[in-house]
Amino acid sequence: MTRAFGVSDAGRVRKSNEDKFVSDPSLGLFAVADGMGGHKAGEVAAQLAIDTITGFIGRSEKDYDVTWPYGIDDTLSFDGNRLRTAIYLANRKVFRVAESSDDYGGMGTTIVGLLITGANASIGSVGDSRVYLQSGERIEQLTIDDSWASTILANDPTLRQEDIAQHPMRNVLTNVLGGRASVEVRVTERLLAGGESLLLCSDGIHGVLGPEALRDLLQKHRDEQQAAQAIVDTALDQGSRDNVTALVVRYEAGK
Repeated sequence: MTRAFGVSDAGRVRKSNEDKFVSDPSLGLFAVADGMGGHKAGEVAAQLAIDTITGFIGRSEKDYDVTWPYGIDDTLSFDGNRLRTAIYLANRKVFRVAESSDDYGGMGTTIVGLLITGANASIGSVGDSRVYLQSGERIEQLTIDDSWASTILANDPTLRQEDIAQHPMRNVLTNVLGGRASVEVRVTERLLAGGESLLLCSDGIHGVLGPEALRDLLQKHRDEQQAAQAIVDTALDQGSRDNVTALVVRYEAGK
């Protein structure tokens, strides 16, 4: 059984909230999108992505004859391929709308999605929104940021996060949904044992709260609504200048 609750806030600096999310335990679908672009285009991009992903996951839930326009990844389960295809479809939708209007030109969005079926969790991402998994004293980041900083750190094992913490390019994204016709989508899967908490969040959260702080908040607040609200409030108190979204999913086995 999964229980979930999401909180999204424009924050204390931005006038509008370009973060969007879906939390649908009946589908086992949870996702967070962080849009970007002028003329409120970021909001449009993020909502298009969420709507497209939700629509495909809903249509394909019991339809095994669904078409797979982006092929099948044999390393993934049926549900992993559902999530993969849904994200590719979202990229196509956002890209086409961006091309169709000057107001929406150049818009894009990050996306991080979680699809839980039974004990299997499929995780897909583009951009730098993240999924964390907390179990007991352990917290693990399940996604890889598509950012300049992440690329530099991956290519030079001698560097630490703090070594580039002030670099002006540290937050530049290398891969976003809707930025071009083709996109790289990362999808991974893992089995859940029960008792885990999964946190989906935008960079307004993880930009100011490290993994240990997030673990402590998830441990302290066992109610998912309280946990999500506490994470958002703490990020704002710590000086986040961005939109902030926290979606907390709790998984219990055999219920």
